[in-house]
This record gives sequence, C-alpha cells and structure tokens, in this order.
Amino acid sequence: MISKKKYIPLLIGVAIAAGVFIGGKLNFTDTSDRLFTSNSKKDKLNRLIDYIDYEYVDAVNTDSIVDVTVNGILDKLDPHSVYIPKNEMQRVSENMKGDFVGIGVSFYTYKDTIAVIRSLPGGPSDKAGIKSGDRIIMADGDSIFGHQWSNEEIIKRLKGEKNSKINLKVYRKGEKELLDFTLRRASIPIKSVDAAYMITKNLGYIKINRFAESTYREFKKALDNLQDEGATKLVLDLRNNPGGFLGIAEQIVDEFLERGKLILFTKNKSGRIEKSYATRKGDFEEGEIFVLINENSASASEIIAGALQDNDKGTIIGRRSYGKGLVQREMALGDGSAIRLTVSRYYTPTGRSIQRPYDHGHNQEYYNDYYKRRSSGELNDEVNIQVADSLKFTTPKGKVVYGGGGIIPDVFVPLDVSIQNETLNYIKQSGLISYFVFEELDKDRESYRGVSQQDFICNFEVSDDIVIKFQDYLNGKQRARVTFVAYNNEMKQFIKAALADQLYGSNASEEILNATDDMIEEVLRIIENK
Repeated sequence: MISKKKYIPLLIGVAIAAGVFIGGKLNFTDTSDRLFTSNSKKDKLNRLIDYIDYEYVDAVNTDSIVDVTVNGILDKLDPHSVYIPKNEMQRVSENMKGDFVGIGVSFYTYKDTIAVIRSLPGGPSDKAGIKSGDRIIMADGDSIFGHQWSNEEIIKRLKGEKNSKINLKVYRKGEKELLDFTLRRASIPIKSVDAAYMITKNLGYIKINRFAESTYREFKKALDNLQDEGATKLVLDLRNNPGGFLGIAEQIVDEFLERGKLILFTKNKSGRIEKSYATRKGDFEEGEIFVLINENSASASEIIAGALQDNDKGTIIGRRSYGKGLVQREMALGDGSAIRLTVSRYYTPTGRSIQRPYDHGHNQEYYNDYYKRRSSGELNDEVNIQVADSLKFTTPKGKVVYGGGGIIPDVFVPLDVSIQNETLNYIKQSGLISYFVFEELDKDRESYRGVSQQDFICNFEVSDDIVIKFQDYLNGKQRARVTFVAYNNEMKQFIKAALADQLYGSNASEEILNATDDMIEEVLRIIENK
C-alpha cells in the first residue's frame, strides 16, 4: 500500500502544471495593479465608506452617506431613475400592490385625536360597528392621541399582521363611557378606480388614479357593471394619473382593441425590441371610447392614450400629456432599499417616442415644464403647442400625430378657469374644505343618516350660509382676507363634493364635480353632434 505522504508531491506537481496550462490560455497581459483593481469603480466607493467608518475623526451615519451617494449617481442618469430608501419601501410597495393590512378606516388627526371619517365598506371597522365621527382613543391599551403622535406613527400602530387582533377604545358623541371594539386586521384595498357610474343611459364613466397591481381587476369589475347597466360608450378619465405598471396599462388597452393590434413596443440598450399585441379577450371592442388626459397624465396613462390614438380607436380629449416614454424596473439593493432604473424606452404603435427632451440627469427645468407650458399659453390654446415636423407620424387612417413630448389630444380643452385662480386652487389643494366639512358634519350627523347617495347627489343644495361659514372659517386660519363673491357657485360645488366624499365615498364626490366638467361636456357635445 502506498502511504498518503507519497501522494503529496505528486498532487502539488499536477496542480502547478494545471496552473501553468490555464494561465497560458488566459493570456494575462495586465500589471498586478490592474489585476487587483478590475472593479476599481466599486472598490473606490467601498474603500471610501470603510475609511469613513473606521478612520474618520467623528462618528458618522454611513447609511445616510450611502443614500446620498446612490441619489447622486442616479441624478446623473435620467429624471425617472430613482432611489427608494428602506424606510419608504413598505409604503411604496403597498401603493403599487394595491392593498395593505389594517383596520379599514379613513381618518383625520383632528385636534390631536384620530377622528374616523368613514369605515371602509366590508372592512374590519365597518363589520365591528365603528362609525363616522368616532374618536379612536386607545389601541391595545396604549393611548394614541396627543401631540406626540404623528400620522405615520398612528398608521403604523393600527397596521399589523393579517388576521392579528387589535383592541380599541373609542369615544362616541352621546355615549357616557368609552366603547370597546376587538377587530381582526385584514387586507384593505387602496383603490385605484376612484369612480365608476353612468353619465347617461348609454355613456359610462371610469376614473383611474394610478396603475397598481390591482387596477385591472378594479377596472374590469367597473366596466362589467357599467355594461350591465347599458353602457355602449365609455369615458376613461386618466387626468392627473402619473402611471404605474406598464403591463396593467396593456391589459386595459386590450379591452378596447381588436386581436392582433399593436399596443406598443419597447427598445432596450442593446436594441432588443419587444412588441405587445391585443388579444381576443377584449369586452369593449365594439364600444365607443373617450379618453380624458391633461398635462399631469403620464407614463401608463400615455400608453393607453397613444395606443388608442395610433390605432384610430376612440377620441383623446384634453390637453397635451406629461411626456414620459421611459420604462423602469425595480431592483433590490440587498438592504431593504431599491432603485427603479430606466431599462428601456417605449414607443406607440406608429413608432412615436413621447418622452420629452431632457439633459442627462435630474434637472429643475424638466420638472418645471408645467410652468413653461402655462406661460407659453399652451394650456389655454392649442395653437401654442410646439411640434416638430421631424417627429410627425401617420395613423393607418391617415391622422397626423406627433412624438417628442406627450400625447397631443384629438380634441383640445383649455385649462379650467377655477384651476387658474390661485386662491381657489390653493383652497382645493389645502384640505381645508374637508376639515371644515368634517366639523359641520360632526355637529349633526343624524340629519344625513337616511339620505341615499343618489338623493344627495340630485337634490341636496349647499346654502349661501354654509359658504359664508366656510369663508369665515378660512379667514380665521389665514392672514389674508378671502371672499367668494365671484366664485360662490364653485365653492358650493366643492363643499357639496367634500360632504359626499365623507358621507358616501369618492364615487359620489366625482359625480358631483363632473356635473360641470368642461371635458365631459365636450364628450357630450361630440356624441350629440354625431
């Protein structure tokens, strides 16, 4: 038998021979410095962080430095490649997924207390009997009111694992003692379809606020219901919709286009092209479609508008859209954070890129494009829309369309006068109307208990006294004196819509606001003149 010691020289010799052979095949020509810095860009960043961690004179939170570094790198790329820090990932993920685990209430932090606006229908709070106007005082024995609680902390306290229990103590006006509720947390949808209702006997309306994982299901359910009610024409409202998942937009377009029609195509860094076509499953291919867009309709919203316009399907109404033709993919960074990196461009069926120009990186001029459009007069008159003949395309039926910065609608509708009024615009965006309405409801909720949603929409009128009350309420919170003499009717509509939102939800609110909407009136004119 040969001893193990005798094998050792043999094994070493074989290893050396193999090494010489492999080394010759690799044909190294770099110096040792070059070999050890093959990832010099990565090494430089790693070494810098290590030096700060171990050698810098003061204690430094290097996590924050890394965040700044990542943001600095992405700032040099394009306006839509972004970093999502670890502490924001849950919120961002929930928003795009379309649900979260909680107790199912919409609320204000009102005078340092959680005041329930509405229990969401079918949610844990609704099933347990929590009502509008209730104040949630304690959760699992801990007080959740007072200055020390932020909205984020309250939401975190009410959220939890699915099916986990939470014990609440609730103050209800008229009750002598606090009420006890035990709820089991559940998945709560974050709605992306704000409204779906019939405008006329055959014209339906659907408004989508973003394109999340759940959006197509919500949209399809709404569309099916409207078709059951007799809808053969549809208004799809994508105004102020910033976009979301490209695949969801494709599914929605597929409901309107016949099988085989090109929806869009994408092109990546290497020139690889991927095309998306409509399938046979569309349920509204024979219906008439009107798409509403404005200067804040972006990304997936523009995919829908562009696909329909380039296939000569329906009518695009409104103002030139945002102009985002870049596609991002989310990529995890290993520590709970992620980046959304631009990986391709998308093109409409005629070959248009609707991405508006940008210098490399995140520059302020790109984000201030709205103000540029407004000062140029584009939002008020379509003749002021600047187009380039070199970016002219033609649809199958001969309609001329343009690339280079958003979807130009088939029918232009100028910016609403109330939106151009800075005072009215500020009041609508400030949330002060909602706070005022909550206080007014809180004085006498019982008077609305038996009023149906449709009865409220058709018959309820906001009095001049209520408008004056809100005027006084507003002036008590502002330094400047505000009067609504010239906008009395608009304020009545805004207050009524806020009431409807708190009593019945966004569907009722949208229906009230749309009663005098310029773009919807344009749709009705087009239908009437056919």
